[in-house]
Amino acid sequence: MAKADKTATMSRLHSAARLARTALAARLLAHGFYAGQDQIMLALDREDGQTPGNLAGRLGVRPPTITKTINRLQAQGFLEKRASNADARQAHIFLTDAGRETIRAIEKSVKKTEKQALKGLDKKDQKALFKLLARIEANLSNEELVLIDDDAELED
Repeated sequence: MAKADKTATMSRLHSAARLARTALAARLLAHGFYAGQDQIMLALDREDGQTPGNLAGRLGVRPPTITKTINRLQAQGFLEKRASNADARQAHIFLTDAGRETIRAIEKSVKKTEKQALKGLDKKDQKALFKLLARIEANLSNEELVLIDDDAELED
């Protein structure tokens, strides 16, 4: 690989991620959401009643960041905090009815951004990209790679 090309892959990966975040942020802003809020909402849609610490761990952010974002979403009426039945010092975060109603708009924004990003890629290319990104995530997070499909399918 030529000297100038040594950082080209990371540069492209960084640029694509930034452009995807920017496109998604613009769509989410139209629904009153800011960057990062969508991830909390979707995580709670999958499993309501999580603790802030659990959400922070799942989303890979620091607890103070998650707390600030939860407080904003609570002020917007999308989330509510409830004390734990087992330990009143521990809060659990739940979607409100208004929060549940916005999930569809968030999912639609994500889907439109994904469609825009993958335009021009056939299903085989999309599947290969998914597997490559999963490998990159695993490499960077030092976690075991878990592939949904068999590796043999890549050989097709």
